[in-house]
Amino acid sequence: MSAVLAVRLDSDGDVLLTGPAIRALGRLGPVDLLVSPAGRHAADLLPAVRSTLLFDPPWSGLSPAPVDAAAVQDLVHRIAAGRYARAVVFTSFHQSPLPMALVLRLAGVPYVAATSEDYPGTLLDVRHRRPDGLHEVEAALDLAAAAGGSLPPGDDGRLAVRHPLPDVAHLAPSSGYVVVHPSASVPARAPAPAQARALVESLAESGRTVLVTGGPADRSLTADVAGEAGVDLGGRTTLPELAGVLAAADAVVVGNTGPAHLAAAVGTPVVSLFSPVVPADRWAPYGVPSIVLGDQGAACAGTRARTCPVAGHPCLTSVTTEQVVAAVDALARAARQEVVA
Repeated sequence: MSAVLAVRLDSDGDVLLTGPAIRALGRLGPVDLLVSPAGRHAADLLPAVRSTLLFDPPWSGLSPAPVDAAAVQDLVHRIAAGRYARAVVFTSFHQSPLPMALVLRLAGVPYVAATSEDYPGTLLDVRHRRPDGLHEVEAALDLAAAAGGSLPPGDDGRLAVRHPLPDVAHLAPSSGYVVVHPSASVPARAPAPAQARALVESLAESGRTVLVTGGPADRSLTADVAGEAGVDLGGRTTLPELAGVLAAADAVVVGNTGPAHLAAAVGTPVVSLFSPVVPADRWAPYGVPSIVLGDQGAACAGTRARTCPVAGHPCLTSVTTEQVVAAVDALARAARQEVVA
């Protein structure tokens, strides 16, 4: 079977959402995955990925790299060396796959598929049109099907990560806790620090152990949010270790950011503090019990804003601590009833 190159030049969360589609492409042959530095850690967690290629694209990301002719030429050579029979470029609904498609053509890839609203000329063999109403996971699976892929028998199409996950006994109890993740790669999608701290305090007052997670750059934030009520894990977990912490939680309280999708990938219920700068029907936690909180009709809806364009961040500050505690309780209760059943 000839090798396939899948491309997803976005963040860890986006790469996780593409996981089911990559498994579908695995029916065609071994799959290598081209990702940006922002997505490399999630790429290492995905089942069905043979190897990972890395490229920092000047056309994508929060802080795109400058155009570097030598880096692009090196990418062309690396792709050509892979002798891929086909490539599938996965993008979000607002992104163009055509810069990447041109690179693939220069590398001699004979078959290129992507979703494109723009006229592709001779860059694409399959110009996929995204059907209305699909979640990002489903849209990626639809593209994979258009390129000839299909999920293996018994694969339910949910998010997944490689197992076994690391032992996290030094970081978290074996069960019976809630995770609050207060940061987001896009600031408009995160709760205000004071709001997140109040959530931790309320969850702790309700009798729950609360772990507060974040990356190395979030240490001051997580320390403040955890306060005296929570356990601060900021900067203390790799992505696989974070997956292990999330996997044993009763629920995860998080904005629309990568750890929401990581929680879904390990089967943990999510209370989604969802800022509507992107639509929830496309980006909400997929395939797990979840409760979406936040004013989805706020003035920022659909703007794709990276910083909140409305004073006071009302789409999320309108969410009360009582609502969050009730949502956590509802998800935990439903999970217990499912186990009993």
